[in-house]
Amino acid sequence: MEESGHYERAGIRLKRARERLGLTLREVEAHSQRLADQKHNQDFFISRGWLNNIENGTYTPSIFKMYALGAIYRIHWSSICALFGCNLSDFGRDQAMFAPPKTQLAAEPAEAEDTIVVPLKSCRDLRLDRTNLLSRLGKIWGEIPIRLIQPLDLRNGVYGFVGMSDRTMYPIIRPASIVQIDQNQRKIVPTKWQNEHERPIYFIELRSEYICSWCEMRDGYLSVVPHPNSKCEVRRFSYPRDAEIVGRVIGVTMRLIEAE
Repeated sequence: MEESGHYERAGIRLKRARERLGLTLREVEAHSQRLADQKHNQDFFISRGWLNNIENGTYTPSIFKMYALGAIYRIHWSSICALFGCNLSDFGRDQAMFAPPKTQLAAEPAEAEDTIVVPLKSCRDLRLDRTNLLSRLGKIWGEIPIRLIQPLDLRNGVYGFVGMSDRTMYPIIRPASIVQIDQNQRKIVPTKWQNEHERPIYFIELRSEYICSWCEMRDGYLSVVPHPNSKCEVRRFSYPRDAEIVGRVIGVTMRLIEAE
């Protein structure tokens, strides 16, 4: 019942889109026939009876008919797919669920229109030399292919930018890296780790800056512990007065060679 109700709501929205354009069922049928003739594929054809059943929630259109309706109604066909519960924006994350066991080359080219505006270019008021939460980088923008960030849960996830001059965790986390933060892990719990790569890394908010590093808690003080190769010093803060744990770093994307 729930599924049929979902399709019925989708049909109602398609009917409203048709009526806003002042199109009759017969006119949509004629337009779809023109498209089918141009494509030399009758799967694009939508009879008025079939369209009436789609609008009533009885039938679910095929991908060809979704394409045809999108072209006729001037709505991107992916939006019509979403009406029926198939969100193409989820494809990258869903694809990541079935990652191949062997290393692969991502050779498929992204569509030219599949881009998203994200923080990318610097401006006078932004300090890229400092570590920051990505939500604070909203004043710099640029376009990148959307498939590069589809596996990321940008709506629910939290991400940080490691400043250009922040070498606290070098070389494990290099400057200009983007880190994924799990806000559910905000307590520093003593754990056994075999090597430096297993040691938990945290994203810390200080009074005037952010920092990404190993941490130790003792006697009400939080010690920010840098990587030995970074040549940075251990810093100590009163907790939680002067330092707050944003969360544990659970993912990182970075360059292996620093840009000139």
